[in-house]
Amino acid sequence: MEPTPAQIRRALVRAERGAALDVEEAAALLAARDESLDRLCAVAARVRDAGLVSAGRPGVVTYSPKVFIPITRLCRDRCHYCTFVTVPGKLSAPYLSPDEILAVAREGAALGCLEALFTLGDRPEDRWPEARVWLDEQGYDSTLDYVRAMAIRVLEETGLLPHLNPGVMSWEEMTRLKPVSPSMGMMLETTSRRLFETKGEAHFGSPDKDPAIRSRVLEDAGRLSIPFTTGLLVGIGETLTERAETIFELRRIAKHYGSVQEVIVQNFRAKPDTAMRHADDLALADYRAAIAVSRIVLGPTMRIQAPPNLVDTAECRSLLDAGVDDWGGVSPLTPDHVNPERPWPSIERLRTITAEAGFELAPRLTVHPHYVRQRTPWIDPRLDAHLDALALPDGLARIGVRPVGLPWQEPDASEGSGRTDLHTTIDTEGRTADRRDDFDSVYGDWAAVAESAAGLSVGTHAGSEGYAALRAAERDPAGLDDDQALALMTAEGDLLAEVCRLADDLRRDTVGDDVTYVVNRNINFTNICYVGCRFCAFAQRKTDADAFSLSLDQVADRAQEAWELGATEVCMQGGIDPDLPASAYFDLVSAVKQRVPDMHVHAFSPMEIVSGAARTGLSIEDFLIKAREAGLDTIPGTAAEILDDEIRWVLTKGKLPAKTWIEVVTTAHEVGLRSSSTMMYGHVDNPRHWVQHLRVLRRIQERTGGFTEFVPLPFVHTSSPIYLAGVARPGPTLRDNLAVHALARIMLHGSIETGGIHNIQTSWVKLGVDGTRAMLQAGANDVGGTLMEETISRMAGSEHGSAKTVAELVEIGAGIDRPVVERTTTYGRPAR
Repeated sequence: MEPTPAQIRRALVRAERGAALDVEEAAALLAARDESLDRLCAVAARVRDAGLVSAGRPGVVTYSPKVFIPITRLCRDRCHYCTFVTVPGKLSAPYLSPDEILAVAREGAALGCLEALFTLGDRPEDRWPEARVWLDEQGYDSTLDYVRAMAIRVLEETGLLPHLNPGVMSWEEMTRLKPVSPSMGMMLETTSRRLFETKGEAHFGSPDKDPAIRSRVLEDAGRLSIPFTTGLLVGIGETLTERAETIFELRRIAKHYGSVQEVIVQNFRAKPDTAMRHADDLALADYRAAIAVSRIVLGPTMRIQAPPNLVDTAECRSLLDAGVDDWGGVSPLTPDHVNPERPWPSIERLRTITAEAGFELAPRLTVHPHYVRQRTPWIDPRLDAHLDALALPDGLARIGVRPVGLPWQEPDASEGSGRTDLHTTIDTEGRTADRRDDFDSVYGDWAAVAESAAGLSVGTHAGSEGYAALRAAERDPAGLDDDQALALMTAEGDLLAEVCRLADDLRRDTVGDDVTYVVNRNINFTNICYVGCRFCAFAQRKTDADAFSLSLDQVADRAQEAWELGATEVCMQGGIDPDLPASAYFDLVSAVKQRVPDMHVHAFSPMEIVSGAARTGLSIEDFLIKAREAGLDTIPGTAAEILDDEIRWVLTKGKLPAKTWIEVVTTAHEVGLRSSSTMMYGHVDNPRHWVQHLRVLRRIQERTGGFTEFVPLPFVHTSSPIYLAGVARPGPTLRDNLAVHALARIMLHGSIETGGIHNIQTSWVKLGVDGTRAMLQAGANDVGGTLMEETISRMAGSEHGSAKTVAELVEIGAGIDRPVVERTTTYGRPAR
């Protein structure tokens, strides 16, 4: 239904007053015409001007001098308006060759271009055998592997900054591409499912145009802190309400993650030889309204771009009047391959148009100035030299600069040299109330986080079905269905006592009465991290007083000291520091093994492994194999939290999704590296999540048999950002702890071959002596390690110390009349 004049007038008055608009009001304003449209554009222009003042460049409109590199024009999608995509028979080769790509980039660099826009179709190898064959012959596993390799060559041989537009990407793929590209992009286009699901509409038959998938890509880019270009395509059959909903979806993502560097408002232009060739071009009035509403809804800090070649040159002024502050990429060399019938205006002509509207035209880099200035966590450090060569201190481009090729991969540190220490004093007292000074920004919008968390922590309580579930567990512990497992996971009182009794009996039957431990030392080699996990009080920035980073020699010294004190294992984990050398993880293992050849190295969470693989350009499998060859023995199954992305994206801003955690540990098992498994619980989760997490672990164990133990990790809330922000609850209760440990023993019961995990470890660091004893009587059989130092839990506010002597661990067992026995990491008996 079209908005009424009264609705338009009311929405316009609210916009002029600066009131927050809703979707209905935005849709009404999209229908503004004549005098109402002029008033709307005046509001948008004021918002834009205020944003430029806030950004420190009043009256400056930007553009990016670029070359347009169409890596491939093949695609698996069938968008009804697209002429960029073609079929293999119309191409001389499925992909541009490296020589062709570099020739364009070199010529563009000579002309003063600064950006290499890589545009291509989505995953053509999934549809076209010719693409698959070409990639195989050239030695690439996928189109995105080829894109990554070409981005590196463009950086090294021409100095142009790649901006990658490969369409839909996974979290893992963006992780691998971030080190080679300061920015990426993908148009959201529209949130209309109708256009995607209805035969004959613009996106029907195009799997990568599913609005939910495209929103997920934008969210993943935000979680990974990638400066990302996106936008809406206006006039492809969407209603005004659908158009407004798309704008609000872009606002939601931009507000939540801060990673949307610009929003392109692109107008539909009909093209010959397409299914939509007879559709009308978007009228200029509709276009101006869409730009103005986007500007008002997205606010002054958002950069709003309109392509200057998709309107007549004389109409560009009207786009500026509607709130545009960026013209996007403009090339003196290459055509707009997506809209080849629409040539770019010359830079001189664009400068004149901009000046006539009262603005100065200034070149920028492919990544917008805010991110250039801030750098961390937005830009991979390996790109710093490339940006420094082209950027002014304010983040805009140097005038007249000509890019030159620079090395992309920093040289590896010389053997044994290690890193420069930043702060090597370990905090032995812990901390409770202090926090990072970027608390209000690094974790995203806390109000949005709280909204996402709403309802997640509501538990489900067992009723009369609890005892029936207990009888089922007694008959077949591993055979419980979800409802039965949930009934026992939520048990209280006498029923909980019976559940713990059953778990303790199963423990005795499976592993006996011995309480096991390992003599080990935790070595947290750095706490510098920019991921932004909302539960973590360990992570610091380089400038924080509590930041530390150990050299290789210091790590080796700690390992040697531990060996001399009787340790058989070192457990090494650290933050995700963007300045770590690519070889850092291999070097750390080698440093320990060279100093103490017989020390078992248990190191690197799945998050660290993904980060290391991205840094080295290796696949996860190849990275793990190389780490094993360097001396890695097993990996900790940490970074699991709750293996449900609904929970993970509340707990973390940029950590790996559940399927990636599963991929890493499964691959580790397959290459001969066993691992522990963990679950951190008691924050914004509920018992249903705990049951499903244990199900996931059992499925992995059925496939690989690679888990050595399961370690329930109660959430320590004291200094946790997500608790301090009022989102998470203050950790699990004693009831929760007993239920989780007991159900872990019950649900994971069985042989390793059938998916059983024999060892259930309880954390004395998090639970203390009394809590540990209680868990040992509820199914647990292991108390972990002596640790010697433990930083992560202590900095989160744990009050139970950072080390235990063997005598103290023996005393824990003695308090419940259980023998305490030393073990190895893999639950053998130590030879020394």
